[in-house]
Amino acid sequence: MTATPDVSISAARSHLAEIVDRAEREHQPVFIARRGRRVAAVISSQDLDRLLELAEDMADIRAAAKAREEMVQTRSEPVPWEDVKADLGLV
Repeated sequence: MTATPDVSISAARSHLAEIVDRAEREHQPVFIARRGRRVAAVISSQDLDRLLELAEDMADIRAAAKAREEMVQTRSEPVPWEDVKADLGLV
């Protein structure tokens, strides 16, 4: 992965199409800077979709870990999948 220099806001205004094309082609964020400080990034919509999927997966993993921890603390037993399906009317 090659680091690319940040793009100033004024340059981004002038070269938006090129910046979008670069983000889509290289699958790397293009950082937009104001007074030398990064304030935004342009990424492809495909990359954003993947990031959102990964964030959702991580949230699920954390929720499962929390549920397992709660079961250990309360000494609860897991509910069998067949019972869950029956409760939801899926059988």
